[in-house]
Amino acid sequence: MKLLYLTLIAGAILSCKTIDEPLKVKLMTLDPGHFHAALIQKTSYENIDTTVDVFAPEGPEVRNFLKSIDNYNNRAENPTNWNVKAHLGDDYFQRMLAEKPGNVMVVSGKNSKKIDYILAAVKAGLHVFADKPLVTNPEGLEKLEEVFRVAKENNVLVYDIMTERFEVTTGIQKALSMTPAIFGELMYGTPENPAISKESIHHLFKYVSGKPLVRPAWFLDTEQQGEGIIDVTTHLVDLVQWEAFPNQIINRSEIEMLNAKRWATQLSPDEFKKITGLATYPDYLKKNLIGDTLHVYCNGEMNYTIKGKHAKVSVIWNYTAPEGTGDTHQSIMRGTKSDLVIKQGAEENFKPTLYVNAKIGEPFESDLKTTIVQLQSKFPGINAVKVSESIWKISIPDELKIGHEAHFAQVTNNFLTYFKNGILPVWEIPNMTTKYYTTVEAYKMAIDQ
Repeated sequence: MKLLYLTLIAGAILSCKTIDEPLKVKLMTLDPGHFHAALIQKTSYENIDTTVDVFAPEGPEVRNFLKSIDNYNNRAENPTNWNVKAHLGDDYFQRMLAEKPGNVMVVSGKNSKKIDYILAAVKAGLHVFADKPLVTNPEGLEKLEEVFRVAKENNVLVYDIMTERFEVTTGIQKALSMTPAIFGELMYGTPENPAISKESIHHLFKYVSGKPLVRPAWFLDTEQQGEGIIDVTTHLVDLVQWEAFPNQIINRSEIEMLNAKRWATQLSPDEFKKITGLATYPDYLKKNLIGDTLHVYCNGEMNYTIKGKHAKVSVIWNYTAPEGTGDTHQSIMRGTKSDLVIKQGAEENFKPTLYVNAKIGEPFESDLKTTIVQLQSKFPGINAVKVSESIWKISIPDELKIGHEAHFAQVTNNFLTYFKNGILPVWEIPNMTTKYYTTVEAYKMAIDQ
């Protein structure tokens, strides 16, 4: 009896320890066709198991992914220690669902397949950490609604990777817009002068982690990748919601699409080869050829109202960036007391720079100084430098400008917090649905033009 009693006590102690220990995230990376999948693992995390299972078809995309992880593990500074188990073959998705060696599916690849992967994953009781966009067409939007319904039933999380929320100038722009003494209230705006606008310029050929990025040819096929007006615009529409209406639920009934358009970036055979490494166009791209020039509908613009406020979002893809430059972001928030403007042109040395353009007199300057001091607890070292009688430039220390690649670690840490708590913020899911409703409505309007 004494032995039985001690055994029960020991079992109880072990059970308590198991209950108290947080459940660790164990990643399964599915078909990593986009380099964002690797950037998630550019950093090590305390609460993510170092063993990651990769399920993918054989091919150059998964080999590039594995090579990136190997480079992170073997770099001289801050090496990671990932142990990657590769499960390769045509039945990769079925194997992942059957074996389920992890509890979180990471998906960053062909956007045309993504929503079906996500729906099957949540039905199988898996959490999802997904690169944008989750949705590329109206049918996908219907499936997304089912995804969130099933995810709630199965008590799993679905979270899309919104890195741009962590860009420091955007973060400070949002913080200043939430300070009535500085910003006042967001204006209603007009289609010609929207209350909030976002423009993003990207480049098909660029460098990632110091090396030329080789994109898969399907990245240039809008049937597989999705058109630009529903791809990168996902970030911009998200920022409009996140900055203009922080922590608020936004319903799709509060969105009115006014106009939208899309246009093509034209690529020569030599440019196509430099982007993809391929000497000839695959058959699925030939439908987009005019002569030997490839037309890719990766550019888009939309004008809409959100809760009655006018918003404008545009995305442009060029072949490559001028020397010394890169992807750029421009943004304006128009308030009753000031405009908060992010520029990234030659005058800013092609670095995102935030300006505060005052519309009122004293005591604006003293209020701005007080506000900057208050924000230094979150953004240490920032300062307001007077440029003219009514314009200030926000000086930001270099250590806060960590760059796009590092934002993936910040988003992942956010996800880890939500995973630990077992719930997303109350506004995230309805606003995700509304975000994709907005991009799909713009897409529908643009292709009808």
